[in-house]
Amino acid sequence: MIKAIEKGRQFAEGIAALMLGSMFVCFLTQIGFRYILGWPVGWTIEYVSMTWLWGILFGYAFVVRNPEIIRLDIVYTAMPRNIQRAMDVIAQTFCAAVMLWSLPQAIDYINFMQIERTAYMRVNFALLFSIYVPFSIAVSIRCLMSAWDALRGHPDDPAVLGETKECDCNV
Repeated sequence: MIKAIEKGRQFAEGIAALMLGSMFVCFLTQIGFRYILGWPVGWTIEYVSMTWLWGILFGYAFVVRNPEIIRLDIVYTAMPRNIQRAMDVIAQTFCAAVMLWSLPQAIDYINFMQIERTAYMRVNFALLFSIYVPFSIAVSIRCLMSAWDALRGHPDDPAVLGETKECDCNV
């Protein structure tokens, strides 16, 4: 099971890398058309915007691991461990609840947006915004798992608890 999850994560990393690479190529294409050939093209801006949206939500949902998440934890690390655990349970449960509570409304909005298309590439907005559903579900699962770990006293990220790992600089 763990190997399958790791393979899926590696596959997701590949997809995210392809999105970033295609954005870069499209950006260079935009520069070439606009400043070298003097032909401004709108589809490149639209493509980069769509890929950026998908890249951020897809990446957070399926690629980024908990230790890699940037957190503002100044107050959190100053608290004793039991308070940190309580803060984890409350914050993570609240986050999951909000994401799951908003999911039906988000799905309704996505379905409503089937009537609209983007200006240049004519991509259906429902397809464009559909990444929010797996993002919301993945974030909710991640939050609930973190809350469960905090309840059990097994935090998923020692760095968040103020414990630092020593660097093995001889590697």
